[in-house]
Amino acid sequence: MVHVEDEFYPKQALRVAVAQAASLSGDIGANVERAIPMIEFAAQQKADIVVFPEKFLTGYVPEIIISDPDRYAVVPNDPRLEPVRNVCKQHGICAIIGTPTRLDGSLYISSIVIGQSGTEAVTYHKTHLFHSEKEIFKSDNKRNILAVKDWNIGLGICYDAGFPEHSRTLAQAGCHVYMVSSLFSKGVGYLESRIWFPARALDNTIYTVMVNHAGKTGVWDACGSSGVWDPFGQLVAEASEGEPEVIIAELDPARLREAREAERMLADSMGLQQPAADEVVTVRMGWNERG
Repeated sequence: MVHVEDEFYPKQALRVAVAQAASLSGDIGANVERAIPMIEFAAQQKADIVVFPEKFLTGYVPEIIISDPDRYAVVPNDPRLEPVRNVCKQHGICAIIGTPTRLDGSLYISSIVIGQSGTEAVTYHKTHLFHSEKEIFKSDNKRNILAVKDWNIGLGICYDAGFPEHSRTLAQAGCHVYMVSSLFSKGVGYLESRIWFPARALDNTIYTVMVNHAGKTGVWDACGSSGVWDPFGQLVAEASEGEPEVIIAELDPARLREAREAERMLADSMGLQQPAADEVVTVRMGWNERG
């Protein structure tokens, strides 16, 4: 674990591009084509990294994926991602691509990270699966932190953000940004996104980044509204409710330092021992109903 007291702060700003995109169900080639101009635009805006939604390459359509995993799940260094690798290398930008992946006979919900050299740096697999996803996909308890410039970016996928310990573990390990590829639908999904990401930001005094789908994907009507929150939980940038677009946010290291000097939750969480099961006591109050 990195002790927050001794942790270095970034010395320069980080520009992040949030690619709120619409997916064509099951059409990896077409979705790759949609990604290219968004990556190019992010690079033109001098972004250091661009992030796409959860399962962007196929849309959120698990029934299609299980019908033919060889066709609808991506493998390491999949040739269908060659245009993405090339554009990242051409423009010197990192990209996070949400997709189903297939590895050793298992399916995962993943974020493939392509570095500025055009190579696949790492693939993060979703830790916390939604109940319906558990029937199809396998989870992975590994955490990934990307070092981009002098910033540490912790990765998450959608439901991960609903579990405070996921971002807390990453923050305790030294991350400055929690970057999450997502699918949030209108209604409850929008409410979740507006609670989870400001809370995770303030809980850990980190920037949080959430990228969502635009429009419908499978049976889900996404709420859009991708956003970036600062380490005080304040909204920095926000996309529209339904249109594909790329928003740019510049993350300020001075704001990170200011938050961590003002709010001590992360520093004070270091070394805290969680209570064992036999230390949790339930006291029953013997309630009597009124006559």
